[in-house]
Amino acid sequence: MTAFNVEFINPFLTAATKILNEMCQIETKLGRPVIKEPVFGENSLVIMIGVTGEMKGQVMISFTLDIACEIASKMMMGMPVPELNELAKSAICELGNMILGNTATIFSTKGIGIDITPPTLVFGNMSFSHTFAKNICVPIIYEENKGIEINIAMKQE
Repeated sequence: MTAFNVEFINPFLTAATKILNEMCQIETKLGRPVIKEPVFGENSLVIMIGVTGEMKGQVMISFTLDIACEIASKMMMGMPVPELNELAKSAICELGNMILGNTATIFSTKGIGIDITPPTLVFGNMSFSHTFAKNICVPIIYEENKGIEINIAMKQE
């Protein structure tokens, strides 16, 4: 299994905190990164986006369903989102696109070209196994106890 250079985690985190601040008016702080298997519980929603190019792998942005509804509401200018309907799902997928698109821009300024796949939204109990790279999970915390996790499993070509 390939080790991932920790220098390449920062563009993902920079993009995520920037987009959450700009699109949702959320001030965030980063939790401690950990290497862990990507396992998600029954109350989970995960945006999966593949990365190709000079780096290859998978990024998974995970939320609890209530946090996903809250984030979708913030993205839609405060419109109440009591459940994840099609509009809310679209907003959450767009959040993933914006974060990874911004990440790709940051990497391009470092001379590293990457492309991203369209987001896939998955729900509920699930686990993933990456044989090509370790999964690094970084919590992004806001309002003291609310959070999102960014899971990055990447290798540089």
